[in-house]
Amino acid sequence: MAVKRKPEEEPSGRDKKKIKVKNARTIAVQNLPTQAPTNPGPSTSKGPIRLPGSLDVEKFVEARSFEIDAMHKAMKTASSSSTQRAWQALPRHLRRRAASHDVRRVPLRLRDKAVAEMDAVNKKKRSLPKQGKNKRVPRTEKFLLRQRDKTWLETHIWHAKRMKMEDVWGYRLAMHPTEKAFRPSHRAAQHGCIIHDASYLALIEISGALGSLSDLLVLCCDPQGQPPGAQRYTVGSRALDTHLYLPGQYPLGLTCPITIIWKPADLPNQTTAPPPEPGSKRTVWLMVHPCVFDTAFEIIQSCASRTLARLNETGDTSAEIEIADLRTRLNIFEIMGPKSSQIIKGALSPAAAGQKDDFASFWSTLGDLQSTGSLAPGMIIGSKVHDPRLKFPPKNAKPGPVDIPLQSSPMKVFPSAALARSEIWEEAARASLKQPRYKKKDIDDRKARNLIPGQPLAPQRQDDRIPILLVQRSVGSVQSGTHGWMLIIPAGWSMPFFSSLTFTGSRVGGQRERQTQAFEAGVPYFPRDYPSIPAYGAQISKAADEEEARWMRTPAAKKPNFEKLGTRSPWRADWEVVLGLKDPESQLVTTQREAQQPGDEGVQPPQDTAPEEPEDTEDGAVLGKSPWLLRGALLKHMSLVPEFIKEINRLRTRRSESHLDFKDADLLLRSALVPVQLIPCGRGVLKDMSMIYMLEDHEHEAAQKLARSDSEDGGEVVSCDKGVIIGYTTTGGFCLSRGRGHSMGAIAAIKYQALVVQARRLSQGPPGSTVVSRFLVKGRNRDGQTSWLAHLEASNFSQS
Repeated sequence: MAVKRKPEEEPSGRDKKKIKVKNARTIAVQNLPTQAPTNPGPSTSKGPIRLPGSLDVEKFVEARSFEIDAMHKAMKTASSSSTQRAWQALPRHLRRRAASHDVRRVPLRLRDKAVAEMDAVNKKKRSLPKQGKNKRVPRTEKFLLRQRDKTWLETHIWHAKRMKMEDVWGYRLAMHPTEKAFRPSHRAAQHGCIIHDASYLALIEISGALGSLSDLLVLCCDPQGQPPGAQRYTVGSRALDTHLYLPGQYPLGLTCPITIIWKPADLPNQTTAPPPEPGSKRTVWLMVHPCVFDTAFEIIQSCASRTLARLNETGDTSAEIEIADLRTRLNIFEIMGPKSSQIIKGALSPAAAGQKDDFASFWSTLGDLQSTGSLAPGMIIGSKVHDPRLKFPPKNAKPGPVDIPLQSSPMKVFPSAALARSEIWEEAARASLKQPRYKKKDIDDRKARNLIPGQPLAPQRQDDRIPILLVQRSVGSVQSGTHGWMLIIPAGWSMPFFSSLTFTGSRVGGQRERQTQAFEAGVPYFPRDYPSIPAYGAQISKAADEEEARWMRTPAAKKPNFEKLGTRSPWRADWEVVLGLKDPESQLVTTQREAQQPGDEGVQPPQDTAPEEPEDTEDGAVLGKSPWLLRGALLKHMSLVPEFIKEINRLRTRRSESHLDFKDADLLLRSALVPVQLIPCGRGVLKDMSMIYMLEDHEHEAAQKLARSDSEDGGEVVSCDKGVIIGYTTTGGFCLSRGRGHSMGAIAAIKYQALVVQARRLSQGPPGSTVVSRFLVKGRNRDGQTSWLAHLEASNFSQS
């Protein structure tokens, strides 16, 4: 027990403070000797003393001057001795930071005191010395200094105030909103509109003769489907989504997905117009992801050199191909959702001068369009619009009534070169619009002079007219995908357009929201769902290092023990082990491993799994040495080796590449990965990096019964026997559009063939009589002990 303070000891600081506050709040009293009252009234024994009939004010104030002065001093000292403001007097659970700035955060009993404390104090403005003003760094230069190792988008400051920012791909990009916006963003993409600033996407411009450009694109693009030089795209009315491959290495050498946009040709409006001559001068844009821009640029240069060399051999020495980098000259917005058309029509105002009849018809029906999925894929619209700040705030267009519910009104125009023409292709037009002619302050001054407040400004002759391009964009299929527009504008105009687009009630999404759109639509997202390419290796290595560092910091009782769970590779998918290109015993389970360069997947196969020596193609690609993605129509010919190699040679002929031998088919299939998607049969969610196992024959019959069960728990658990891993999931989670788990990943092509053979064998039918596209497999999360039964099917692998 503490010893009590003795009376003779000096008081503590707390006691001194109490005494000081008490003295400050005490009114001094004057001690005077007793005197007879001035002007006493008549006093009788029958009643109290009555007040005097008259009062001398001057004498009375002089007599009470001490008391009045003491009261004023006490009031002053009491207010100055108070060390708590109104919001500081609140209990802990009621205190808020905003209470010191917002009086409505303070309870009613203290609100008057808070209002008095929040009154503006007329303080003298602190002025910097003259020398300091001269040495101050301007705000623009400060921002430029902070962009030495990264690049900011024009909307960076808007995003930095509202979103989580990270340095990726050489840019400072928004990852996701700081608020809880996962489900609201999904609802906006499905029922409203969501906007994403995709100005980080790189554009490569190629100019030359039509025949030269067609040959160049054939050398580097995916030969499956229509060629990039087809009249359907060279007219300039549609955009083409395809994939970029290294020259001379098909089907190996997959680099990235690209979007090809041709400059509209000078043709009539009819879609059946004759194609332009091969020698006519044309321009084409290639839109690629920033993480592979350097590789894509080198591929284009290499293919251009090959094309020119081939033309020189034929005697055409006058051919020229120009390649330009447009990364800082254009800005791109992705406006996705059913209401994207109404928002674009409400935020933008086309300039009347120079507009075509077909554009007027398109613009009149744009507001009634309930989904751009009903338009032609990749349809391009060119136009010139007024400064969107003139009609700020915008009002969304309202669609007209539709006879059939949930059906979009038909569009009255079709893709054409005349409809796609725009001055945004001209470098001189973009240079003249490098920055707006009028600042926002000038626009606001003009609005202040309006007789009726809130009315939009009438465009004047000196106001800017901005050329734009609208490209129809779809993520996924027409029925289950997300549809919208891609808006391309000149550099310097991001914030004027972005402010009007966001004021319409649309949500703004970051990288997470963009990836979620692809996941909900069931299409792979680049580069996360593209295993075996260098861009995938770089991103996965960075994410794996961060996850491993977080796992190492976590106490042992709070983290999974991957060694006891039997997880062979918890941080990276060991595709080489799955394909048999690497010994599984060499894969370490512990977290201590040798540092590996991002994308370094060239591992020498062991002798027991490589009976044949891998052979090189004409450009140095090694067959059967590293994983590659088997996608597209090649899956249909995979079961028969002769047809498989014959189809590959047919596609290589399109790219002017030499044929492969039949013995190369085994090498290709041994290192091939098939992109797949998995849907659990019942409950359960297969997350990222989940392991996929093949069912044994004795498990298949019981698994089919569980899969056919109608209960909610049907097929929820399968025996977790340690088996051979046939693949991994790259993206997985709960799919809001499906209302259940959904995952995307890849499995070995040889194991995919084994699934086909097993399904046909267990169906008890004649060989080849049953075409099976869905298979039963089991998957297990890397930190779980339970396997889940799931349906597996090959992914269409369309671009996201």
